[in-house]
Amino acid sequence: MKARALVAWNVLRIREDRGIPQEQLAYDADVDRSYMNGIELQKKNPTIDLLERMAKTLGVHMSEFFVEPAEGARPPRTLPKGRKPTRSSRKKK
Repeated sequence: MKARALVAWNVLRIREDRGIPQEQLAYDADVDRSYMNGIELQKKNPTIDLLERMAKTLGVHMSEFFVEPAEGARPPRTLPKGRKPTRSSRKKK
């Protein structure tokens, strides 16, 4: 697995394990939410400084971002969106 994919996998895995929304991690790590999304989608390359801030925010050592997933491991699932209710949960007027 390439380094960018490995970081994306582990950021998402750790964030979800802790139940932290992407927006909250971005805010606490002092980075734009869209940039955080780009990291998780493997579109952006985080700096060492940003990895350090993210690790501190998530309460892990930076090395956790480079842990290889187990053979056959499924990718982490994203948390449900929290900005707006889904259609099925909206109340009818």
